[in-house]
Amino acid sequence: MENSDLIEIRHLNYFVAAAEHSSFRKAGPALGISESAISRRIRDLEDRVGVSLFHRHSSGVLLTDAGEHFLARARQGLRIIREGARNIAVIGRGEEGCVRIGIFSSLASGFLSELLRSYHEKYSMVRVDFLDGNPAEHIAAIRQLRLDVAFLTGTQDWIDCERVPLWSERVFAALPDDHVLVAREELAWDDLAGESFIVNVAPPGQEIHDHLVRCLADLGRHPQIEVQQIGRDNLLPLVALGRGLTLVSEAMTVAQLPGISYRPIAGEVLPFSAVWSPRNDNPAFRRFLSTARALAKSRKTGAITRTLLEIDRHAAPY
Repeated sequence: MENSDLIEIRHLNYFVAAAEHSSFRKAGPALGISESAISRRIRDLEDRVGVSLFHRHSSGVLLTDAGEHFLARARQGLRIIREGARNIAVIGRGEEGCVRIGIFSSLASGFLSELLRSYHEKYSMVRVDFLDGNPAEHIAAIRQLRLDVAFLTGTQDWIDCERVPLWSERVFAALPDDHVLVAREELAWDDLAGESFIVNVAPPGQEIHDHLVRCLADLGRHPQIEVQQIGRDNLLPLVALGRGLTLVSEAMTVAQLPGISYRPIAGEVLPFSAVWSPRNDNPAFRRFLSTARALAKSRKTGAITRTLLEIDRHAAPY
């Protein structure tokens, strides 16, 4: 079909309006254009489809048989176009679509739990997919745009990626209930220097292993660490059975399992950042990132306010 034969959306709009008003003159004000402009466009449309669509008479216009058949299809075409435009607009505003997230922390509580709840309240039509993995796997997927964002520990910047720090979590030792260290409210690395540990092969097992080696090596100790070929769900029950201690982030401590106690390690804090590709133009992800930034700012403001109130509460009266 040559360009001169193409039917434009405005042709369909003018045709449907003229058919509904049975008059070019009455359709003009409804469309905000002159009667002569509608008449020219309808004639142009008839030239393009190769058939008369209206019988013209002094009091208005009536559809021909061809016009009657064309009207149903014109309305259907306009409806499809309008619905498509609305759907694209919704996706463009980030109100529908999908966000793919790489996680390295628990979803049970803490920042991620709050973020997902807040995002779902605003954008319930967006599907959120999760992927467990180690940092290297997540970063590779982000660069290839197979992941929209990953929440990773540490402050490392990654090539071809953007990063923003969002929240921090304390590090806890998971102990059997009958362990002698349960009597302490807080632990130091010295307290753990002679202990045996277990980690799982799945993420973040390797990161916990490396963290233990690094922290205890500073005390001149080489920790005994047993790697278990199990998932995170089965690691804590092994701790309860006395097979060894392990480390968890603060968000994990919401899991109150029989036989398990958690104790914070003094001074140990894990910073978490969002990492994504600057080439990512997924509108739903951009909304998600904005929600994460707003939540991080709100939590920080709340923490500062609580600290000031605490200082004021303990301040000596004048």
